[in-house]
Amino acid sequence: MKLKLIELEVGDLYLTSANQYRAVLAIKGEFMIYVPSIEGAEPLNQTSTKMPFDNQPFKKCQIITFAKKDYQTFEFNSTEAIKHKLNESQLEEAIAQCNAKSAIATLLAE
Repeated sequence: MKLKLIELEVGDLYLTSANQYRAVLAIKGEFMIYVPSIEGAEPLNQTSTKMPFDNQPFKKCQIITFAKKDYQTFEFNSTEAIKHKLNESQLEEAIAQCNAKSAIATLLAE
């Protein structure tokens, strides 16, 4: 399933058809920063205490490029959907795991 560009928001978590989680960390204009997990990541569930982005490099790309990937519905926090909103601490953890704080600040300052 492809995404509509207007659907993308900071803090959204997606799952690709290759079982790779992707968290949207920042959006400005037509560009975004996101962090991907490894492909074939273990499913997140109620007992997952950590985001799956530890030591994964963040990526900057055009929003349209991100949206063209194939995504699937998945269960997270007892809900099944194509995207799930991370809470503030989960988003902060994802940003810290991939060391994206300065890249986000640079993007937002452009």
